Amino acid sequence: MGKHINKVSAAGLLVALGIIYGDIGTSPLYVFNSIIKDRIVSDELIFGTLSLIIWTITLMTTVKYVWLVLRADNKGEGGIFALFALVRRRRKWLVIPAMIGGAALLADGMITPPISISSAIEGLKELPQFNGMGQNSIIYIVLGILTVFFFMQQFGTASIGKMFGPVMMIWFGMLAILGFIHISDDTSILKAVNPYYAFHFLFTYKEGIWLLGAVFLCSTGAEALYSDLGHCGRGNIRASWMVVKACLLINYFGQGASLLKHHNGILMNAAARNSANAFFDLMPQWFIVPGVIIATSAAIIASQALITGSFTLINEAIRLNLWPKFKVNYPSEAKGQIFIPTINGILFTGCVIVVFYFRESARMEAAYGLAIIVTMLMTTILFSNYLVLHRIKPFWIYFFLAFYLSGELVFLAALLDKFKHGGYITILIGLLMFTVMYVWYRARKIKNRYVEFVRVDEYIPKLEELSNDSTVPKYATHLVYLTSANNHKEIEHKIIYSILSGKPKRADIYWFVHVDTLDEPYTSDYSVEHIIPNDIIRVEFRLGFRVAPRINLMFKKVVEDLVANREVNITSRYESQQKNNVVGDFQFIVMEKFLSQDNELPFFEHIIMRLYFWIKELSVSEERSFGLEQSNVAVEKFPLVVAPVSKLRLKRIWENEEEEGF
Repeated sequence: MGKHINKVSAAGLLVALGIIYGDIGTSPLYVFNSIIKDRIVSDELIFGTLSLIIWTITLMTTVKYVWLVLRADNKGEGGIFALFALVRRRRKWLVIPAMIGGAALLADGMITPPISISSAIEGLKELPQFNGMGQNSIIYIVLGILTVFFFMQQFGTASIGKMFGPVMMIWFGMLAILGFIHISDDTSILKAVNPYYAFHFLFTYKEGIWLLGAVFLCSTGAEALYSDLGHCGRGNIRASWMVVKACLLINYFGQGASLLKHHNGILMNAAARNSANAFFDLMPQWFIVPGVIIATSAAIIASQALITGSFTLINEAIRLNLWPKFKVNYPSEAKGQIFIPTINGILFTGCVIVVFYFRESARMEAAYGLAIIVTMLMTTILFSNYLVLHRIKPFWIYFFLAFYLSGELVFLAALLDKFKHGGYITILIGLLMFTVMYVWYRARKIKNRYVEFVRVDEYIPKLEELSNDSTVPKYATHLVYLTSANNHKEIEHKIIYSILSGKPKRADIYWFVHVDTLDEPYTSDYSVEHIIPNDIIRVEFRLGFRVAPRINLMFKKVVEDLVANREVNITSRYESQQKNNVVGDFQFIVMEKFLSQDNELPFFEHIIMRLYFWIKELSVSEERSFGLEQSNVAVEKFPLVVAPVSKLRLKRIWENEEEEGF
């Protein structure tokens, strides 16, 4: 992907339309409805907020993401964790903004599907025959769509994904046509392109600064442009964005003109909103049903892009050791097609709770936007470090930081005004996700104090001696250990202890397998070191952070290659089996830790480790996370002593002392 990142093609443009723009493309459904809620429609309100929409999309989406951030591709891949992988070696603390941004994106995954689908279905109220439709009926329809939607995730999107591009092309075409028709309602609306109206509104309109929270909803899908860079390429995104932006702005102009013509001077309270919808009012009555169907399809596609992005995000976090190991399924062989059942269940549960709690899209808007502005802030911090690595002049880096941090902090302040109205839901979800990431990351740092490495060459004679000792029952022909030692000359002491101490594990060949996670996304190669030919072998897998560690399959491939090159003899060394060229058995040993009671940890670290092992119970086992088959895997549990007890108060009592006491 990396070398073709700038190529533009018709197929690439169609894919970009279907994958990337669902979220930002469905924003016209609710942005103006959120702006006019409980306010009197006036020239000042419409001109001011429309001007803010135009320049927010231009500065936040076009300039920041399309022009600047898309440059930070990691071998063709984008997204907050791909960006973190590029800069993580510069400052250790950069893991914090990466985790915060990732947690916020997951929180957004629980809010976008309900608000997008609810906004589309509520358009049915525009029809006289559905005007009296109760909110409960809309809730049931939305829940039905969400249930089918999440159920279908397990089958992947390879087949229906081809339809996304054409559907979104129809959607954006509809936006442009409806908007263009209604611009004639009040052609003066075109003056809103002048930024004067945005500044004038902010400084003169009562509580105008707080309306930035509603205005920001127009750019909530900007992060998706970067996250899906690997699917479409920078060139296709930039070319298609020009068309998408034009369609969006034309529709916003049309909505503004329509509101001024039909609702100027009217207070848009609950009663008025039942008969008015800034988006669906653009449609003639005969087109409402087709319009709702197209809008719902676009909302589902927007949700699909976000859910797929959540699966990819978690998979990357697992590979970067920032998230517990969950079972990952592969519905198809298509690149990037993954399904994580646990995350699917969590997102579905979150969406259902959001629908039941808020009930209507107008109330969901209070929780919407907060997660994305937090992610944008974190992207700004990480991207500024990327600029430092690429030796951009300090003036431009500080200018970028000052401009976007100040602007995004203002948006954050405006969105926090919604905290008590439902914004706290987003904060709670994001905080929960961040806690999981932080505990997993911090516990790993604490555990690293315990890991003791020893030189392999110091134990080679003992291993050879054990392998040739016929008085010790053979444990396996091939004994395979997974090691975390980055240095090929070292091995964990616990592995040596497992082999040599207690009941020794005799084998013909000892294999030490190490998996190195690289900052590059799709690297997949290996190297082999014959420490002692046909006795001790180390295999090093170098896998990108988007490559699943399917060690069972990969190890078989390595063994096949070694046999083909005559580098190893895997035939059983039992005489009866050796005559018939029977392949020896392979036994994997997985070392599983449990928290020993013999620890003296500080209070905070004690809490971290307790939470870590509790979360670990909910995640998949070590052997399953590495794709190992249960039939040939043995799990050895050993105590994790991070901070041994230094002073133990224990006094021996002698028998003579007891007798003297009588």
